[in-house]
Amino acid sequence: MANHILGPLYFERAGRSGPPMVFVHPNPMDQSCWMFQMAHFSTWFQCIAIDIPGYGRSPKAEAGLTLADMAEACWEAVDEGFAKDRGEPAILVGCSVGSSLIQQMFHLRPKQTAALVLSGTGFNPPDENPPAFVKGRIRDYSAEGVGFRWRYTFQDLSPAFAATPLAHYFAQIFTERNDKADAQTIIHQFHALGAPRPGDFFSGITCPSIILSGSEDAAHARAFDLKNILPDCEMHVLPGAGHACHMEQPWLFDRFMIEFLQARGLFPES
Repeated sequence: MANHILGPLYFERAGRSGPPMVFVHPNPMDQSCWMFQMAHFSTWFQCIAIDIPGYGRSPKAEAGLTLADMAEACWEAVDEGFAKDRGEPAILVGCSVGSSLIQQMFHLRPKQTAALVLSGTGFNPPDENPPAFVKGRIRDYSAEGVGFRWRYTFQDLSPAFAATPLAHYFAQIFTERNDKADAQTIIHQFHALGAPRPGDFFSGITCPSIILSGSEDAAHARAFDLKNILPDCEMHVLPGAGHACHMEQPWLFDRFMIEFLQARGLFPES
């Protein structure tokens, strides 16, 4: 069992055949933010979408939580979700904190990682430690508790999409689960995200990877820096999309994913 986490992580499943595909969500959302991709990619893959600690229906975590703890808990969910295909290489898909987690997942089980699909992410210079956004989120959750999730959801979206009824529908889904969320666990998680990474954290990721970045994402400029650091990485921009670009433009996000997987021989029909 992963350290500092009070039980196994919750996940949803879609698809009964094909290679494993794993989705890890951003703050302040939960696994349901991947509903478009789960519905689409379950055509060809066995998919699971995981709730990270303190969100959705996953358990709380204790002080001392690390990125490696959360990544190990995600792998434990993968082992449970793909019990009959345990050990088969999986395609890992993440947004924001999910991107950080799947990179750490690679380091824990490189042979079980077929490829990484990263979004809502970028490279933070080592001298910015912890990053400013980490300090801000700890402050906001400390002051407002889980109620901050409503306002935070719209900060993950482009201004144009945030004004739509669909964006409010998503925010309603996430915050209706606030009674199962835990602000202190989320704060522990941000402390873990702000901890220094080993020097080879990025350069040591040798599997194929792709960055899908929304042009309206605050991390967009830093995504180009990350692309240049990862050894085997390509990048595509989703014009007009924000941090959670997979929610705003799923048709384009999915197309870029499929083309990447086909080019790497990882798409079942290729």
